[in-house]
Amino acid sequence: MRWLVGWSSTASGAATIGSAGAMGYDGETVHPIGSQLLWGDPDPLWAVGDWRPDEVRVIRADAQNRIAVLGTCGATDEELRLGLFTARGGALRHLTAWSGSYTAVVQVGRRVTVCGDLAGARPVFHSPWAGGTAYATAALPLADLIEANLDYGHLAALLAVPEVPAALHDSTPYEGVRRVPPGHALILRAGAREIAGYEQVASLAVAAPSADPDSAVDAVRDALVEAVRARLSAPRHVPDIDPGPVPGMGPAERRAARGMPVPGIGADLSGGPASGTLALLAAGLPGMPGTVLGHGAGERLLAVTFNDLAVGGREAELQRAGTLAANPRLHHVVVTGGEETLPYADLDGPLTDEPGPSLVSAARHRARLAAGSADHFTGYGARQVLDAHPARLADLLMDRKRRHLVRPVAALAKADGSVMVPARVYSAARRLARTPYRTGVETLAERLLRRRFDDPGGAVGASLAALTWARPGPAARWLTGEALAEVSVLLQGAANRSGVGPGQRPGDYRARAVLARHAADIRVLEQAAEIRSQRLHAPFLDNQVVRACRDLPEALRVQPGARAAILRTVLEGAGVTDLPPGWGAPSHASSAAATRTGLRVAADELISLFSTPLLAQAGLVEARVVRKALRAAAAGEPLPLDGLADLVSLELWLRRLLSRRGTCWTGTPARARAVPAGVTPMRGALASGA
Repeated sequence: MRWLVGWSSTASGAATIGSAGAMGYDGETVHPIGSQLLWGDPDPLWAVGDWRPDEVRVIRADAQNRIAVLGTCGATDEELRLGLFTARGGALRHLTAWSGSYTAVVQVGRRVTVCGDLAGARPVFHSPWAGGTAYATAALPLADLIEANLDYGHLAALLAVPEVPAALHDSTPYEGVRRVPPGHALILRAGAREIAGYEQVASLAVAAPSADPDSAVDAVRDALVEAVRARLSAPRHVPDIDPGPVPGMGPAERRAARGMPVPGIGADLSGGPASGTLALLAAGLPGMPGTVLGHGAGERLLAVTFNDLAVGGREAELQRAGTLAANPRLHHVVVTGGEETLPYADLDGPLTDEPGPSLVSAARHRARLAAGSADHFTGYGARQVLDAHPARLADLLMDRKRRHLVRPVAALAKADGSVMVPARVYSAARRLARTPYRTGVETLAERLLRRRFDDPGGAVGASLAALTWARPGPAARWLTGEALAEVSVLLQGAANRSGVGPGQRPGDYRARAVLARHAADIRVLEQAAEIRSQRLHAPFLDNQVVRACRDLPEALRVQPGARAAILRTVLEGAGVTDLPPGWGAPSHASSAAATRTGLRVAADELISLFSTPLLAQAGLVEARVVRKALRAAAAGEPLPLDGLADLVSLELWLRRLLSRRGTCWTGTPARARAVPAGVTPMRGALASGA
């Protein structure tokens, strides 16, 4: 795991800083293990982990005016220098407008600004420490630093209402560690904290601007091309190009045998139109996509297709991938998977910064990524930034654009086969358009207390259930009454705060919340499925791509098949026109089948996992209730499988966290603590695992 950590001290000097940039308090000095000091006193900044040389850039105007950019950033050094000059006047947005995925830190005198991203894939965390403020791009190191206990209110909300910002707010799994919301920056002035938004949000009272669809799609194309080009043009350094002799194997085979990626550029060619779009863009841009420092020119882009032999039913997708791979600039690799790569098949893995439902499928993704290149493109986030959340139908009604509801509602009616669908959907959308945000949150709080979790089935039922300001998560039905009551109190407190409401339309608000939740889980997946020396790239989560997608007209994105149509237009604009028949067809069925098959195969192991679960010790679930649900789901009952994934993932994460030994810091005092009477060992445990 790679992260960035820094500290801003108070002017009073309550804490002391060593000359080498170590933080200190009460005679103790600490600094991160495995760190690279980017700048020192009085507000030190470190890069921690296996950052590549090209991923860390520091531009200095003088000793007290400097900018650090970590990650893939398409800005030149001169553009960074100009950005630093502009930031001296307090401007923020331009620091987030360069192509790529990165974290920017600017120091101007004693003012330090750390910018988060729009999606939430590169978050920023902060915590009071030693009379000042410590900040990082990971929460666990800060929890280590302040010796934080687990925040079970946050964990309960994560299970009960994972897509409701009113409940999660700025909390993390660790008490005392806070998260900067997406689209905001952390500003520190001599240790004092301020959270500032840098992105303008459309007002609830003002009609959304009518954007030209063609221009909006062109902007998405330009943003995607620049995002891909930023990765292709960056110099790449992959250590251990040839990991040593193995009889009968070439360099690529030897790297794969040791779990190391092949040098070069690669992309997923299966999994939907988004990943295929990135593969074709990367292969079609001028240059040499496969070239790595120390390697010859002209190597082809490595396109990976995952063939799940344990499930089947993906023949059409594989055929389309094979047709696309006929491109002379692509080298196609098919990775076959069996029962050993099903979800839940391998529950061992590294400790991630936070919990996430992708932990149950990390081994499955690792098997696919191990065949990929050192820089690997994925289509993660495309559905969340391009598709229309069902609540956007209410936005159209608020803007008096009723005619644009005809096609999406007709598609739902055709899928359901009922003539009553249009009236039901229109009624639900109108009700949401007329419901205040506060009422929506209070309604959810009441639903949790009354344990009302049943939603209508099918595509129409899912759309109707999503036409609300806030709704329970799929795991909420298995939580205890005490845990649900605690989350209900959080929601009621949020509804009663002054200035209630996000100031956004319900569809836009729900779409942003879903994107933030998805980006957080992708971050967890990246850590859980990490391959040595490999970088996963998700251009759809880049700031400039998210901005371009948000400018797409609502009337365009709500139409059936809008995502595939937009991506097809993007490729046509980039010169790719010969797409195979059926390209862009959704692939949810095979994923759901794999999840159900994996659950059935691993049922005994999962039931054993919940024989004495830590979640039950914390009072979040009852073990027998979860075991019963696992047996029922394995037997084929129509239970929400994503809810069970949430429960299993959180239980796995807690076990890994509490079995951990050590800390992210050197020089920290001993963490021996006596467990108070009446407190379970879990509640008394420290984030360091001691």
